[in-house]
Amino acid sequence: MVLFLQSIKISKFLLMESIDIKALNEKIQQDSAFLELLNLEISKSIVGQKYMLERLMIALLSQGHILLEGVPGLAKTLAIKSLSDAIDTKFNRIQFTPDLLPADILGTMIYNQAKGNFEVKKGPVFSNFLLADEINRAPAKVQSALLQAMQERIVTLGDTSYRLEEPFLVMATQNPIEQEGTYNLPEAQVDRFMLKVKIGYPEFEEERQIMRQNVAGLNPNIKPVISAQTILQARDTVRQVYMDEKIEKYILDIIFATREPEKYKIENLKHLISYGGSPRASISLAMASKAYAFIKRRGYVIPEDVRAVAHDVLRHRIGITYEAEAENITQEHIIDTILNRVEVP
Repeated sequence: MVLFLQSIKISKFLLMESIDIKALNEKIQQDSAFLELLNLEISKSIVGQKYMLERLMIALLSQGHILLEGVPGLAKTLAIKSLSDAIDTKFNRIQFTPDLLPADILGTMIYNQAKGNFEVKKGPVFSNFLLADEINRAPAKVQSALLQAMQERIVTLGDTSYRLEEPFLVMATQNPIEQEGTYNLPEAQVDRFMLKVKIGYPEFEEERQIMRQNVAGLNPNIKPVISAQTILQARDTVRQVYMDEKIEKYILDIIFATREPEKYKIENLKHLISYGGSPRASISLAMASKAYAFIKRRGYVIPEDVRAVAHDVLRHRIGITYEAEAENITQEHIIDTILNRVEVP
């Protein structure tokens, strides 16, 4: 028996038995209750920026990492600090500079003269939330030191590998306008970020509130309201969110359109794209869509979920040619074209 739904459009994607969807929806309602509590606590220090906070939660629930890009002063650093404070977890911050070394991130082996042996000195990467502030200010070899930690959740020091505690989230920030003294992120590094989010300015009334709080000297104290175990449980639930085969095909069509646009009758993009999304893009888009559905308290994914997260998943995974740069065509334009042309199920 098919579940009775509010919309005929949504019913196309749900071919499971009603008891399955009903049970899943009830489970998601219970497991997502902490989101309101978390948002309420974070809103004490963060005014507005709901889009950024929502993307942070998507990355956290999807076991992904997030790269934030925006001008200085948009609360990028404060956002992850507040998120970490509201969850009972360990937080570390690394300020990336041109003279930073890989050992400053991962740790090193120190010789103990008294004992006559080497001891491990763990670096700041051994935390739950790691803020890589202004990540594009350090050379490529330092940025690449995070690769193993981000993908495998393992750090190797000497002959021993250490597993990082879950949840583990790397949030990196970069300022696009400060070009002097910056290094472009390696493609392998960028691809390991599930989302790249561009942060905009706050609204007029939001900025008025921000100004009043700071002028009055208000410094709200963020307290832990949920445990790390709550996040791990929510991650398991996110993986159970139902995704129909038609939605899977829709995701794959979007990714393949970035590689072979001519097959989707968008030949005009062929000379603008130097490389398309990798298989990691397909995985990230599927997981982010499930997490978005979870945040919206739904037990199934619809096309609007995929479209909502597509820009953040793909903007750093599509390479543009010199021709595209000469014509002032950005990744945003290419993604918009693909979403408008790929058939929606």
